[in-house]
Order: sequence, then structure tokens, then C-alpha cells
Amino acid sequence: MQAEPKNPQAGNAQAAASLVGQEYEVEIGPVAHGGHCIARTAEGQVLFVRHTLPGEKVIARVTEGEEGARFLRADAVTILEPSKDRVEAPCPYAGPGRCGGCDWQHAKPGAQRRLKGEVIAEQLKRLAGLTPEEAGWDGTVMPAEGDKLPPGEVPSWRTRVQYAVDEDGNAGLRRHRSHEVEPIEHCMIAAEGVSELGIEKRDWSGMASIEAIAATGSQDRQVILAPKPGARLPIVELDKPVSVMRVGEKDGGVHRVHGRAFVRERADGRTYRVGSGGFWQVHPKAAETLMLAVMQGLLPRKGDTALDLYCGVGLFAGALADRVGEAGAVLGIESGKRAVEDARHNLAAFDRVRIEQGKVESVLPRTGITEADLIVLDPPRAGAGKQTVRHLSGLGARRIAYVACDPAALARDLGYFREGGYRVRSLRAFDLFPMTHHVECVAILEPAEKGR
Repeated sequence: MQAEPKNPQAGNAQAAASLVGQEYEVEIGPVAHGGHCIARTAEGQVLFVRHTLPGEKVIARVTEGEEGARFLRADAVTILEPSKDRVEAPCPYAGPGRCGGCDWQHAKPGAQRRLKGEVIAEQLKRLAGLTPEEAGWDGTVMPAEGDKLPPGEVPSWRTRVQYAVDEDGNAGLRRHRSHEVEPIEHCMIAAEGVSELGIEKRDWSGMASIEAIAATGSQDRQVILAPKPGARLPIVELDKPVSVMRVGEKDGGVHRVHGRAFVRERADGRTYRVGSGGFWQVHPKAAETLMLAVMQGLLPRKGDTALDLYCGVGLFAGALADRVGEAGAVLGIESGKRAVEDARHNLAAFDRVRIEQGKVESVLPRTGITEADLIVLDPPRAGAGKQTVRHLSGLGARRIAYVACDPAALARDLGYFREGGYRVRSLRAFDLFPMTHHVECVAILEPAEKGR
């Protein structure tokens, strides 16, 4: 069936080049990376449509794009034929033009995981030339412990929430691909430790944003305030005790106002100090889940030498240090200065661990390391890249664990590893960001000749 255009802006000569507001009746095709599905107009133009599901027939309203553009972005504003996987969004702020934080509030939990699995499979095939079988993956995306809930219920998992502030001082969340603020009274995916602070009930006039952090390894609570230029910091009185930090207007750094300058997290039986703005997995089960997946995949031995790249505050380095024993050695590399300070503090009890600061692609060649038994890398969303992968492929590691928060970057880098003589032994996927399109993967690689 061809898409039928419905244009409420017809006759508006000034908007002739823009298709924003144009409506099309379309049949929805497969899911795509980024929290949307693919459809086509009658003219064959690609639509990336949010708030819909594969197989549905909808009215899609264009939100971005012009005539002749390679693709248009759109929202499904009317559902003509719903999918069996559709549910009414539990969150009152979800939907076209509303909060941009969740992509799949309208999908059953099991359907969300299937969609993420389809995205991973598509990226592996397109960018790495791998089928799920070739990647050692059974095609499933596993929910975190406690997150397997019936349709209509939402897990409260997000332990770090970045609130924006509107012109009236209300805390809210950004709308999709917009600087506009959606004021809210409660975020359903916020962890209990964040919700109980009562951020949404307070007047935040003069602030640009507030980040709320609720550690899962302790009762530590923290807020990081970013004032607008020239604004004074308010007296922070929330519903629970918190430490307060502020973002410096001149240097952009995070500075302590009162309380601890860090929160304490737990994983693998160890406490980790995480300084303000430092990285720690957002889902309360994520750090332990990923650490176990990495260790089960690597199977460290006593005396092994190991690299932990993009090591953050030392989660994987600490787990490796425990397992390689006194005769082993672990080198961590991390670019963030504060994270390096935390990692050195967290792992000070291990003489066999060394943490270096700098970008992996710059520091690793300078170390003079020519071989390693095991490698863990947990790069940022853009991935490690060809240069770094090529270097790692030359170190002769028995196994490599690649932790990825972006399926496209993972697939690209797996292709580079294949060029470097490594094959994927196994891949596991975890739904550590329910209601969003994000997914976490752990790929275990080994020299290709071992798989023959």
C-alpha cells in the first residue's frame, strides 16, 4: 500500500522547502538503531518514525527534514493498526513531542528486548559481516535481575538522572532532539534513591541543570548543580541528606560545596569510590552483571598479565587483580584525571596494578608493552577505532573482552579485530537500559586459528 500524504501546512509558501508538519499514512517496517522504525513515503523517501512498532499502520508527522533530504524524522501521531506488542505507555510524559528519555514505553518488555536483539543482529551483519551464529550469540537480550516485569510496569533503575530546568525554575527532562524542557513530577525509570530526593518539587530558578546520583553500594546521595551564567547557588534542602557539588562557570569542572566529593559503589565484593562526574554504570545491577560476564569470558589464570583499557575507576582492573594473583600484573589506562585518581585509590592495595592517565591510543604505544595475556576494553560510545584495535590485535592476547554500549561501534570494531586475526568466541547482550533503545553487549574474542 502506498503512503498517502496529509499536509496541514499546504499552501504555506514560506514552508515549501520544509516537510516539518507533513503527515503520511504509512506501514511501518523494521526497527532501526536509535529508537525508531523505518517507513517510506509514496515517493520512496525514508522516514525514521518514533513511537511506533514494526508491522503497524500509522499516521506519521514529520518532525525534521526537507524535500530531497536523504531521510526524514517523524512521530507516529495516530495508530491505525496497532501491533500485538503495543501497550499504553505507563509514563504520562511519554509520546510525540514529550520527554525524549524513553524510546519504548509503548512496547511490552519482551518486545523491547526482541527489538534490541534485531538491532544488534542487523548491525553485526551490516558492519561486521557476522551472523549471530558466527558471533557465538543465541540472539537473546537478557533482562537484569529484578527487571522482568509484566506489561504496564516500569523498572525503577536509573541511579543517575540529569534534570534540565525551564524558565520558571521547574525541573524536567529534555524533549527528543531538543533543548526544550518537559517539566515532570516524577520520572518512572528513576531509581528509588533518586526519586526520594524530591528534586521535582523544588524551585530551581537560576540553575541550568541538576544531576542527581543515588549510589547502589551505599546510602550516598549527591546532586551536581550547574548554575546559569551569573546565578547564585541556592541553599539545597531536599527530602534526604545529600552532598552538593557545582559546575564551575569558568573551568567547567565539578567542585565540592559540602559533603563528600564522591559516592561509594559496590561490585565484586569491593567498594569503589566514584568522584563527581566520574563514570559508573547507571543500572544498579550493571556493574556486577558486566564484571561477571567479562570474567566468565576471559577465565583469568594466576600469573596472567592483563590490560584494562578505558578503565574508569577500576572496576575490571580490580576484578582482574583478584584473579591473576601476586604473580600477575594489570595495567589500566583512563583519560579522565578524576577517574584515574579514584582508580588509584580504589586499587591501592594491589601492588600488581598500575593506572596510567591519557587516551588509550596515545598511552598504550608509549608503555612499550608488546604482549599481554588478557585484554578488557570498555570504550566510549564511538568505539575504540581501527588504530587501537590494530595495536591490540598485535599483542597476542589469549582472550579479549569488549564491553560495548553501542551495537554499531561494536560491530565496526569486531570487523577490525577480524582483520587483525581475531574471531568472536561468544557474545552476550544485556537489557541494562529498559524502556530506552540502549543495550549493553560483552563480546569475547580469541585468535582466529583457535576456532578452526
